[in-house]
Amino acid sequence: MKHSYPTLEPLKFLLQLIHNREMALPDFQRDFVWDPYATQELIESIISNYPAGSLLRIKNGNQLLFQPREIAGAPKLDHQCKPSYLILDGQQRLTSLYRALYGAGDHRFYLNLDALEKGNDLEDSVFYRRKEDGEKLYGTLEQQALSLIFPTSCLLGTADGFSGWQNQVLRVRGTDTNAILDLQERLSKLHKIWVQPVEEYEFPMVTLNEDTSGAAVCMIFETLNRTGVKLSVYDLLTARFWPRDFNLRKKWDDAQEEFPIVDEFRVDPYYILQVIALLEPGLDQDGKQRAPSIKRGAILEMEVGQAKKAWDTAVQGLTEALQMLRDDCGVLAPGLLPYNTVVIPMAAVLATQLNTKGAEQGANRLKVQRWFWCSVFGQMYENAPNSQAEKDFMELKRWMSGGAPPESVAEFHFRLSLRDVRPRQRAVYRGVMALVLQNGALDFHNRGKITSQLLSDKKNPIDDHHIFPRAHCDEKKYAPALRDCILNRTFIDRVTNRTLSRRAPSDYFAEIREKHGNHQTEELLDSHALPTGEKSSLTGDQFEDFLTWREERLKEMIEKRTS
Repeated sequence: MKHSYPTLEPLKFLLQLIHNREMALPDFQRDFVWDPYATQELIESIISNYPAGSLLRIKNGNQLLFQPREIAGAPKLDHQCKPSYLILDGQQRLTSLYRALYGAGDHRFYLNLDALEKGNDLEDSVFYRRKEDGEKLYGTLEQQALSLIFPTSCLLGTADGFSGWQNQVLRVRGTDTNAILDLQERLSKLHKIWVQPVEEYEFPMVTLNEDTSGAAVCMIFETLNRTGVKLSVYDLLTARFWPRDFNLRKKWDDAQEEFPIVDEFRVDPYYILQVIALLEPGLDQDGKQRAPSIKRGAILEMEVGQAKKAWDTAVQGLTEALQMLRDDCGVLAPGLLPYNTVVIPMAAVLATQLNTKGAEQGANRLKVQRWFWCSVFGQMYENAPNSQAEKDFMELKRWMSGGAPPESVAEFHFRLSLRDVRPRQRAVYRGVMALVLQNGALDFHNRGKITSQLLSDKKNPIDDHHIFPRAHCDEKKYAPALRDCILNRTFIDRVTNRTLSRRAPSDYFAEIREKHGNHQTEELLDSHALPTGEKSSLTGDQFEDFLTWREERLKEMIEKRTS
């Protein structure tokens, strides 16, 4: 019996099925986990008409084989909804595209048509903003028309799609007939090149028929999850370099064995290729040296000679960068790294400093650390991270040689209110947590300095938890946004966190003071950048005063490392 049939399904139609509650997820599927940068990369692939993998779904029969639930951000399913299809493979891709093209979720995605018209790279012209920031910068048609920024949510989230948006832009921008006709022609060309590919994109789809048994579905699903590894740029270059006597995979395995920190931070081997591309950019067709670039196209064009020449130096630079992040910046685990891409220019510039000795070596290390903190708290890698990394590498090299500091350092301003920073603001949130660890945070349980080993302890792991416990805050009816903000978080081991339960800070810190002593308790509090003293806002359970005090303290720490 044939269990399935293949088709080509238009992306637009698939997302409409989701929106109309005709296609959903089986309840056993994991939650949506992609970060917005992964969605941005997928949109770039769709615009470029690159294959983005196949999808698998099952057709529902008279009896629902699995309990359905809606895609994250899509209209809710009620008890009477019976979706025609359930998605078995492709949830992350379809969810991210639904949210981007319908304007759902915490982020909004945009296409900078003006930049594309001027010849800028697609990687730099597709970008995202948090919903609140996007609405502030590009929320009105006047703002979009002035900068020719097209919100991707207008594709399917509005009735008339791009053509409707274009007509409104023409009304806003038009000053005379010739100007309107000229802009209309420009927008039509931009639509054909950059938007139409999304409107016409098709996914290969395999549909299991409604008679497929639950056991068969589970077997297929488990097989897909076991073997679903995509072919990467690193894999392609591994294959290309093999006949040239350069075993890229073995070189990477050897690097991880020689430098365990590389394996500890679970570094993507693609990053070492990007570091090499900065150090050894290669020659163009005319024999002239290329400008350093870490974009996908540049990596795919890499010659084996570049890799052979710069491999060892790049690995040493990467090791130096990871050690600096761990030992000097409080990034004790890969999950605390604010931006993955920031490692690339950091590794490359440290690789150029391997032979620097004496006081100059120390001065340059301090410069790199200052740049790191400015990049994190200035949120420099939120958009177009590859272009930012290329720019930073060149400016850091100049700074190392006595020139002007990078723009990200010279123009740094910290404008955020830490009351608004929660785990979803990943970079700043992780940056603050790294600051706390750099400050020498002590474990509440055993008073030892928190290390990477303690963070990964499987028996009693240390993680960031609420200082005023969640249940206590809810009882007091504190606003959830303030309860969960970075100001009310620090590193606490699981055992201690469970004992806090609903207890007020005055209660559990009094117990610590009684058992550890006054001086030791003050030392513990100060190590976490918490207010000290028996009459502090923390031990007096004054939540609002506590937030104010801690925000000032953390801002002082940020200023010290960035100024």
